[in-house]
Formats: sequence, C-alpha cells, structure tokens
Amino acid sequence: MRVAVRACALNRLDLWVRNGVPGHRFPLPLVLGSEVAGVVEALGAGVEGLEAGTPALVAPGVSCGHCERCVSGEDQLCREYGILGEHRDGGYAEQVVVPRRNVLPLPRGLSFVEAAAVPLVFLTAWHMLERAGLRRGEDVLVHAAGSGVSSAAIQIARLLGARAIVATAGSEAKLERARELGATHTVDYRTADFVPVAREATGGKGVEVVVDHVGGEVFERSFKALAWAGRVVLCGATAGGEARINLRAVFFKSLSILGSTMGTLGELHRLLPHFESGALVPVVDRTLPFEQAREAQAALENREQFGKIVLTVGDPGEAHRVPRPRRPREANKEAAP
Repeated sequence: MRVAVRACALNRLDLWVRNGVPGHRFPLPLVLGSEVAGVVEALGAGVEGLEAGTPALVAPGVSCGHCERCVSGEDQLCREYGILGEHRDGGYAEQVVVPRRNVLPLPRGLSFVEAAAVPLVFLTAWHMLERAGLRRGEDVLVHAAGSGVSSAAIQIARLLGARAIVATAGSEAKLERARELGATHTVDYRTADFVPVAREATGGKGVEVVVDHVGGEVFERSFKALAWAGRVVLCGATAGGEARINLRAVFFKSLSILGSTMGTLGELHRLLPHFESGALVPVVDRTLPFEQAREAQAALENREQFGKIVLTVGDPGEAHRVPRPRRPREANKEAAP
C-alpha cells in the first residue's frame, strides 16, 4: 500500500542511522523516519479492508508474515524483521510504501501529528512492561522521562495499576511534565541519586521494575534500586553499551535482566483503543515542517524535547478528530484493569 505522509515523528534511531553504528551496515541509500501517519493513497492488487483516502497510522515494524514467529504472534522476532527508517525506507518523504498489515486506521480523536507520536515509542514501552510482567500494585522506576519511550512508559505503568512510579529527568520542567503524566515521585539526575528516592518511595523495599534505555552507569546503579525478584528491562543504551554488575546480587536476590526491542503488531492493535478512550495520550513537544528536519534532529540530539518532535509534510490537518481525550490521571482510574 502507498500512504501519503502527513506527519513523521523523530526517534533517536534516526540519529544512529545518520551517524552510523560500529559493526552494523545499513542498506544505504536510506530514507529515515519510523513513525508515520498519513492517508491511504493507493492499494496494491488484491488488497482489501481499506479504501483510498482513509486516514491511517503505519506500524513501524515489517516482518515476513508467514514464518513460525510471525504466525505465532511474535513478529518482532522474525528473522526478516525490519524497522522503517532503519532497514527500509521510512517517512521522511511525501509517500511511503508498506505491506497492508502495517496500515491501521487512525485512532479516533487523534490528529496526524498526534498519531505519528504513537506507534514506535508506545509499542516499545508497552512491550517492555509486558516483558517485565508488571502487576497491579508493583512499583516502577522509569529513566529519562523526557524521551518518547519513557513518557509512554509512565502512562502505561499507571494504566496497568502501578503504585509508585519514580521518574528521572534532567530539568524541573521535564519532571513537572512527568508528574502530569502520572509519575508519583521524580528525581533530577543532575543533582540527586535516584536510588535512595526509589527506596524511600517504596518504604525501603525497592521497585519491582526498572525501565531503562540509558545503559552504562545508570544501568549499573539501577540494580541497587530493585526489590527482591525485581526486573530491569532494557531497550537501548544511549549512554553506553557496557556495564559492570554484581552477579552475586543477581542470583541472591533473584533479579532478572530483560532485553526488549519493539513489540508485536498485535500489541499495537491492543494499544490503540486506549488512545480513543483517552487513557493514553500522545506527547508532542513540537512540530516542524519537513524542510526543517536538520533543526529537528539537532533539538533531539541536544535532548531539548519532552516527548516527540514531529515533522509535518504538506498540510497535516486535523484528520477526523473528536473532542479532546480526558486527562490521563482521570482516564486511567477507569481504564486500569
């Protein structure tokens, strides 16, 4: 299917592809952009279920669709799995061509810009907390709250019934935004240590789950914030790919280290109704026209944003927006299982 792009959100993945990753070869030339919203423009032969002109959100992960992993609902583990803007051309363009299964109707109530702030980061955060087995009443530590994944993880943790949600960030402005999304305790990592804050927030017990994509020394210290049988789930390592951990603590306290990349197409389908109900909300920091992609990437690289920076292509319009969703705190009280 061919989708006319109306909005494309930035991710740190864009910077990694642009700058190169040691030991990894990208299929150059390559169009960046993993999170796309737009309008169905043309259908391939035999495609059914959508019509030209339909507002759509594009799932960022593409798999073969027929291997054992795919038919078992674990498509993110398919050996042919790839991400738009990393393994195949993405949304920094006027049009993008993807398989039919990757095109989902735009959630009611979301503009193209808001929808573009959803598919990769919310799917990643959802799958991380699924991997960690977060249960109602457990406590969570979320690092780098200003990022797309972490601003999503705070909301999802609240939706799933987490008790204490401890969030770290590098400014009071970002911490305030984290509290608005549902964080119960916040830590400015420039001036304070998150470990004692996490322990105080949990009565000395520690958190059951740590959500991390920072890595390095932050990953190392996160183990000190864990409760017995706690889990660290990691989807990136922006501050360093190497860490030293105390293995005795891992086995003595029955701790778990969980890697997580993206999530399943089925999980994305399960996520989207929460945006229609208002239980989850996209977090858009700013929008810029496609022609200012350089400036947008510079802002992302300098960590200026809270949530997502979104590029607009042509007239992003308002899609088929319905009245604004309820505030996350109010909606989550009703939507939490």
